[in-house]
Amino acid sequence: MVETVAILCGGRGTRLAGELPKPLVEVGGRPIVWHVASIFAAQGVRRIVLLTGYRAALVAEWAASAAWPAGVTVTCVDTGEDTPTGGRVLAAAEAIGPGRFFLTYGDGVADVALASLLAAHEAASALATMTVVRPELPFGVAVLDGGDRVTGFREKPVADAWVNGGFLVLEPEVLGYLAPDAVLERGPLERLAAEGRLQAFRHAGFWACMDTHKDALALNALWESGRAPWVAK
Repeated sequence: MVETVAILCGGRGTRLAGELPKPLVEVGGRPIVWHVASIFAAQGVRRIVLLTGYRAALVAEWAASAAWPAGVTVTCVDTGEDTPTGGRVLAAAEAIGPGRFFLTYGDGVADVALASLLAAHEAASALATMTVVRPELPFGVAVLDGGDRVTGFREKPVADAWVNGGFLVLEPEVLGYLAPDAVLERGPLERLAAEGRLQAFRHAGFWACMDTHKDALALNALWESGRAPWVAK
């Protein structure tokens, strides 16, 4: 298993909690980033690197006092308040260390099997493998026939397209594709895709991103039900 995960934690979260950094918005009484980190810790990852930005000191203060599983080390790297995602990863390269590593976002949870993700990555001989998901649409859709007559409705169906769900595996060579002003999801990943070095790992299980207050309420409801799908059983 890969030993290290880097978690992007620079978001502001203005649509969720005003001045609170997005990674510290709580689900079940714990910051969302704690839940994300726990997904990796439960599957054998021992080193967690938080790539902080907005109110970095507050995130670092929380991380220093949080309860982490035995044997897990957590390091915070202040990568700059307005640094884009690719630049954050590059700025934290020394803390991430040599070798292959996981990378994900500090606001997305899933029941991803990391061993399966890693196996797909190795089988493809890719430089990067990205977990792709088909999220549930936030609204219902109308079903039309060939003459544009509405024949029914589908309430919040799953999207047809696959989107980046985070939970990436990266080889150290990917750092050479980054620059301080790089947005990871644009230039670097687009270049890897053009070169045939970016693999997709299709995840059909649970995935959710906490982007709005409504998302936060939904995740808290799942937690309170005792059936949070991202929690290791």
